[in-house]
Amino acid sequence: MASSGEEPRSGSPGRAGTGTEPAPTVDAAQLDTAEDFEVLEEEEEEEEEDLSELPPLEDVGRPPALLRRDAQPSERGGGDAAEDPQEWLDVLGSGLLKKKTLVPGQGVDTRPRKGQDVTIRLKATLEDGSVVEENPALTFTLGDCDVLQALDLCVQLLEMGETALIVSDAKYCYGAQGRSPDVPPNAALTLEVELLAARDAPDLELLSGKEKVELANRKRERGNFFYQQADYVLAINSYDIALKVIGSSSKVDFSPDEEAELLDVKVKCLNNLAASQLKLDHYEAALKSCNLVLEHQPGNIKALFRKGKVLAQQGEYREAIPILKAALKLEPSNK
Repeated sequence: MASSGEEPRSGSPGRAGTGTEPAPTVDAAQLDTAEDFEVLEEEEEEEEEDLSELPPLEDVGRPPALLRRDAQPSERGGGDAAEDPQEWLDVLGSGLLKKKTLVPGQGVDTRPRKGQDVTIRLKATLEDGSVVEENPALTFTLGDCDVLQALDLCVQLLEMGETALIVSDAKYCYGAQGRSPDVPPNAALTLEVELLAARDAPDLELLSGKEKVELANRKRERGNFFYQQADYVLAINSYDIALKVIGSSSKVDFSPDEEAELLDVKVKCLNNLAASQLKLDHYEAALKSCNLVLEHQPGNIKALFRKGKVLAQQGEYREAIPILKAALKLEPSNK
């Protein structure tokens, strides 16, 4: 997977928020030592954030059938399989994401499917030619938003062995915030990609407890990355995937310690899911997430605080006050 730490490394491909104004990032100090978000101090916001430019859901994983080409199709036969290597494909029809084949692949029937684990060779450069990332074997789950959205959208169009050039607007890369220190804000990227392998993802039912914890944590960390980028839609998507991994049935027996680890990851995902839902004013969903945390941990300070906030914002002050008082009693020094 693309990320492996709680605070994503600068080399991890990802996508940023795309608001008209640079969205405030959540700095590293707001991630507590339990690898969960400490967002209590940012809850009092003077004005609502502009979410009008969050990535449109229809852009995520748009079916190839909706794609169109800039140039006229090649006159040589063979349909898509005989695509002219010099022809640019306007992936979304907006001119913001284009793909051109440099080295043809092994045919359209070798294209990877969403949900498969794919491995690519990647080289990313800025418009001035500066190389900002090189990875000889980047592996990720196609369609799970584990990487740059430009990659998630375009790799599904590559044939096995194909090398392609992808030119992407900042919207599908690191957005208005960029990536410190090497990718400036609003920077377009050119990606050279070669599809090396594609295989079905592991059967969740057959994963060991340790493997399931590691997979869920990778998805959760990806959600944390998007949250830090103020891209709450994709953060929710990643947390949902992590929760599906945790909640999947298993044919393997887990030890008590592994069960405890899975519960810990679940609680973290639900807490961060609630935080993301609150950012989008999805109050009922956030309330549900908080209640799920409190079912497992009745004294969870973050879940209590967020539940109290949701109820207060819904005008349910009589219910909110005792919940917030309970949170205050648990941590009287927490501002």
